[in-house]
Amino acid sequence: MTGSMSRIENYLDDLFPNPKCELNYNKDYELLLATMLSAQTTDKRVNSVTSELFKKYPDLKSLSEANVEDVIDIIRPIGTFRRKAYNLIEISKRLCSECDGVLPNNRDYLESLPGVGRKTVNVVLSNIYNEDVIAVDTHVERVSKRLKLAQKKDDVLTVERKLSKKFKKGELCKRHHQMVLFGRYYCLARNPKCDTCLLSDICGYKKV
Repeated sequence: MTGSMSRIENYLDDLFPNPKCELNYNKDYELLLATMLSAQTTDKRVNSVTSELFKKYPDLKSLSEANVEDVIDIIRPIGTFRRKAYNLIEISKRLCSECDGVLPNNRDYLESLPGVGRKTVNVVLSNIYNEDVIAVDTHVERVSKRLKLAQKKDDVLTVERKLSKKFKKGELCKRHHQMVLFGRYYCLARNPKCDTCLLSDICGYKKV
């Protein structure tokens, strides 16, 4: 698998030499909120609503005091908007009252926030605090299984653990962004661009 890993890493480096998160944010907590909102929707759609959301509520205090119906109206274009609106306000309240408005580098605390799971926390820890962790979303999971870096039966935590061992230390954040972009623009869920992919010979995907 060593030879295959080198090919995968080199190909990702060629395609995405300077990958970065496609969610827009200017403050630490904005990345947390945007990532939470991104569940079951696209980054592009999230960016379209957070541009208005963060402009109307420029800090955690104002968002914590927001009328939930006003927040719902803003984020309505994304999936499960009603539940996410309540989560936005509750997260803001807790960060204000429990952390003085500072996003903590604490996995257990972050995962205790409503609507925040391991993937979201890994995105925050790797991008904000430079923790060497890899977040596994639907794109990363799909690409990992197609390229045989994980087995089809593996759950997301197993995929995360396998990728953490296979990729070099200190590169997990970069590899996360590369695999997300690769899954988003090349190795699509439907009609992946296998004809032009240089990894198609080691891929387990069978085009029908």
